[in-house]
Amino acid sequence: MGVVNVTPDSFSDGGRWFDAGRAVEHGLRMVEEGADIVDVGGESTQPGAQRVSAEEELRRVLPVVTELARQGVAVSVDTMRAEVAAASVDAGAVLVNDVSGGLADPEMARLVAATGVSYVLMHWRGHSHDMQKRAVYTDVVQEVHDELDRRMAAVVDQGVDPGQIIIDPGLGFSKSPDRAHNWALLARLDRLAGLGRPILVGGSRKRFLGRLLSDAEGNPRDFTDCDDATVAVTALAAFHGAWAVRVHDVRPNADAVRVARAWRTGGTALVHGRAEAPRARDVQ
Repeated sequence: MGVVNVTPDSFSDGGRWFDAGRAVEHGLRMVEEGADIVDVGGESTQPGAQRVSAEEELRRVLPVVTELARQGVAVSVDTMRAEVAAASVDAGAVLVNDVSGGLADPEMARLVAATGVSYVLMHWRGHSHDMQKRAVYTDVVQEVHDELDRRMAAVVDQGVDPGQIIIDPGLGFSKSPDRAHNWALLARLDRLAGLGRPILVGGSRKRFLGRLLSDAEGNPRDFTDCDDATVAVTALAAFHGAWAVRVHDVRPNADAVRVARAWRTGGTALVHGRAEAPRARDVQ
């Protein structure tokens, strides 16, 4: 899953793809490099970010979703608003990536149920302006597992088919990079897999990687120098059964997925030593 942030303030590439034409070009390039899905978002969710209006979010994402879908790209819309999700699905999006897991907008589950699109339900404890204050756990793996389980039950009660759901542990969202919450979740993907749904891992360029790679004085490495670490996370997540990884730099991560698949299968999926070329796959 390639990330296209149509925002001026996202932590990793704020402003680079704010123009709709450039965002579309970037999304198409990601597909060429091996992305199966292009995730289009118009609202930054980095720690401390303030929300934009629904009108502004729609203005940002709809032209990009519409054009990418018109060109045959499997498009995901990264939004917490049912209004934005509905317009994006009408424009051709096949997946709704809701970082709030349906908590930010009570209409989201009904929209997902009515449209039948795939739905990423992420672990979430609050909006960006104060989410890190909520990173308090006794057992982060068990608590994230249980909270995801409850959210799944809640959206199913509202009509969502369990087969529509993909779960996301929410790396970086109400997870402290200083307390190894993110690493604990990655190490126990098998525990989350027990929920019976595909898992999306979104660790690309996040602060816990920069914290891991701090210099001798304890200064975290800048996100721009964390792409190699992201590729390592991708390879390990793929090897341990993740359904997809959400990344900013597609080609090296697509390569890592191919290596992990060859390793995991002992090469049984190879043809004359060659891996299947990257191509768009079914969302579910």
